[in-house]
Amino acid sequence: MRYLLIDHITEYRPDELIRGIKNVAMSEDFLEFHFPKNPIMPGVMLLESLVQLSGWLQAVSSDFSSWLLVTKVRKSNFYSFALPGDQVELEIQRVQDENQDLNVYRGLGTVKGKKKIVAEFEGEIVPIDAIEDAEEQRRFFRLLTRDVKL
Repeated sequence: MRYLLIDHITEYRPDELIRGIKNVAMSEDFLEFHFPKNPIMPGVMLLESLVQLSGWLQAVSSDFSSWLLVTKVRKSNFYSFALPGDQVELEIQRVQDENQDLNVYRGLGTVKGKKKIVAEFEGEIVPIDAIEDAEEQRRFFRLLTRDVKL
């Protein structure tokens, strides 16, 4: 099963920053057992949302020739729960690391201005065609940014 955890991309600046939204819906299957009768979005899914958003930043920064695959989570701090009905605002910034060979990103997830997650991770840049169809991803990005030309 594959989860697509970015519902809308609200802003991006290639090689710098991307912002997006994850809407937590009661119908999401991961809420069924996490936790029974007390559904919350698992923290690892919040982290995955940030990771997916960093992939979109790499894609748009490379004209859809590459994607980011996370190799190491440096830190991940969780502050409170994301609940059904919440709109999680996500932000990814590319970080200048002292080791120029590393691709490092810092992410933040908030709901109504309250922190839910802060994470920093690094990853490997891979050709997008190795994992997805580049033109299909470009089309999907236009949908996520609402820049769809019908």
